[in-house]
Amino acid sequence: MSDNSVRIPASSQTVGPYFRIGLEYLANRNPVPSIVPAGMVEIRGRVLDRDGLPVPDAMLEFWSGARARRLFDGNDAENGIPEGFRRVATDEKGEFALAIARPAAETASDAHFMVLVFARGLLRHLISRVYLGDEVRNDSDAVLLRVPPDRRATLIARADEKQPGLYWWDVVLQGTNETVFFAW
Repeated sequence: MSDNSVRIPASSQTVGPYFRIGLEYLANRNPVPSIVPAGMVEIRGRVLDRDGLPVPDAMLEFWSGARARRLFDGNDAENGIPEGFRRVATDEKGEFALAIARPAAETASDAHFMVLVFARGLLRHLISRVYLGDEVRNDSDAVLLRVPPDRRATLIARADEKQPGLYWWDVVLQGTNETVFFAW
């Protein structure tokens, strides 16, 4: 193709209906350990559509805040799968569970996970964040403070009262209690 040729962009196409088949090999198949090691947290939740129904073939990527910042700034030369990264698929009930290293915050604004949501019907992934509900640095996170107060709860994983290190967080794709998503 010469430099003088006209390039016509291709249209977007939604992923699916066989989204899970194409990405199954990428999803984290390691079960959550029965005892989550020190320095790790467990996050459990669901991905729901606007009617509150489960999305059985979504995939979530969790990146620690500091790791994501370095990666997107182009300053991360680490190879392989870092401990501050996990990819997990939802099951037939729309549920997911993962164990991941607690965010090692280099700054107050790194005390979260960046979350990418992939699912059929989306033209591109959605970008969100999840903050651990018992993290004191949430009060000084500049991004969280810019989210309207009545919407912040959609970004905060609730600490389990009976099991330390366990957090609950649902992703709602549309409608009432829709999770806050960000443009990147």
